[in-house]
Amino acid sequence: MTTFWIICALLLVVAVLFVGVPLWRGTSRNNAVARDAANLEIYRDQIAEMDTDLRNGLLTPELHEQGTRELQARLLDEVHSAEQQQTPVRHPIRVLTIVIALIMPLASVVLYMQIGNRDAFEPQAAVGTGFGGLAHTEAALAELEQNAAQNPEDPDVLVMLARSYVEFGRYADGARVYGELTKLVPDIAILWADYADALGMTNGTLRGEPTQMLERALQLDPDNLKSLALSGTAAMERGDYASAIRYWEKLLSHIPAESEDAQMIGDGIQQARQMLAQSRGGKIKETQAKPQASAKASLSGTVTLSDALKGQVDPNDTLFVLARAAQGPKMPLAVIRKQVKDLPLSFTLDDSMAMSPEMSLSGFDQVVVVARVSKSGNAIPQAGDMEGLSKPIASSSKDVRIVIDHPVR
Repeated sequence: MTTFWIICALLLVVAVLFVGVPLWRGTSRNNAVARDAANLEIYRDQIAEMDTDLRNGLLTPELHEQGTRELQARLLDEVHSAEQQQTPVRHPIRVLTIVIALIMPLASVVLYMQIGNRDAFEPQAAVGTGFGGLAHTEAALAELEQNAAQNPEDPDVLVMLARSYVEFGRYADGARVYGELTKLVPDIAILWADYADALGMTNGTLRGEPTQMLERALQLDPDNLKSLALSGTAAMERGDYASAIRYWEKLLSHIPAESEDAQMIGDGIQQARQMLAQSRGGKIKETQAKPQASAKASLSGTVTLSDALKGQVDPNDTLFVLARAAQGPKMPLAVIRKQVKDLPLSFTLDDSMAMSPEMSLSGFDQVVVVARVSKSGNAIPQAGDMEGLSKPIASSSKDVRIVIDHPVR
């Protein structure tokens, strides 16, 4: 932190000198230079006239020489007199220079305190929500593992390693490192949410210990978006629809109403309300989920990437393949996570991949299969991702062919 302020002070000094020195120097000489230039020009004109008179015979050489000496003497007297009579004046430009030199540093500090990130230098900032420094190749991951082994108590290194493990689909390893992180820095909400997510992916459920981690995250930060989203999903898993609605409604209040995320969360809230009504003896609209059939649904197919987009993706970019209801909530009914290097990909989606028992393939006759390349690794669609999707198909379809051929907008 001290180094940062020293660098800022040096940059401010350079900026003040860059602006102030030319202004200061310019005002001290401008008037004198302009006056001397004018006198010199008059002197030259008079000498030129005397030279013309000499050539025309109007002046004798003696008079020409005498006149020249008189002009030179007069010019020297005027310059000397100007120097003696010059007194310090309070020039406006100099005043402006002093004002700039005083205001510029003060304004810079005030502006930084208003819009700057003063927490960026705190230890917990290093383990925030960003994804900078993730390993995208096996070699980079191995190097990151070695770095973590040499620095087992460095949160910066451990958070990059944990998130890299998750990026590579090594959820158990990611959960293990998150466990170490939460011991080193136990008061960071997002770490507990990430820990719960990785452990949930490892166990195939958010029930039990992952739910306890999410509760811990919300104690630290009641408005943490990831914790609210996962807590809602965990509540749906255990059939606590009222809690799911409460978590997701709070999450929805922090998201722009026109965004795709808001639409997805709104669909989830609608589904939770329907499930809550059903559990209390109410009715669900026929266009929505039906009671889960006894036979488990399964659909399969292949995913390919169009030639036009091959140059815009990295082999280690995350690939999501999911099914969602053709009509009704847009929450995934089943989802798998791979990488672009796995393309072309043969996939199978079934009820075992459901986010909750009530939101599975068996509950819907018609579904849409979506394949999406995520640059950020986030399951929620973002600008810059690329996707392809099927037409509405039966939830037990086979040989479904998906081509990733357009960007997400």
